[in-house]
Amino acid sequence: MKTLGNLIWFIVIGFWNMLAWGAVGLLWSITIVGIPVGVQCFKIAGVFAFPFKKEIIYQGGAGSFLLNILWLIFGGLELAMAAFVSGLICCITLIGIPFGLQCFKLARVALMPFGSRIVPVDFIYA
Repeated sequence: MKTLGNLIWFIVIGFWNMLAWGAVGLLWSITIVGIPVGVQCFKIAGVFAFPFKKEIIYQGGAGSFLLNILWLIFGGLELAMAAFVSGLICCITLIGIPFGLQCFKLARVALMPFGSRIVPVDFIYA
């Protein structure tokens, strides 16, 4: 079921979100100071491509908080709104609700990408 969900997700939603996150990561990576932000964007682009059976664990400190504030100002809010609107559109139908829930999970990551860790669900419950 995980594979089927990821395949449908990638075709319908994931590919376009992955491209958007990759483009933002490339823009951040232009400067040497922005390379850590770009690397985080590339990691999250992989999650946006195939989000099922992945969980996000939030942990961070003052540095993560400051980077998240900068992130919101320079690109994060737009990506979070795109994920949120995608989630609303997916939740219109009964079949789309699992996809909508994934969109909402990823919208939260788009708001606070720093201080978050992506782990497989099997790793958490094993």
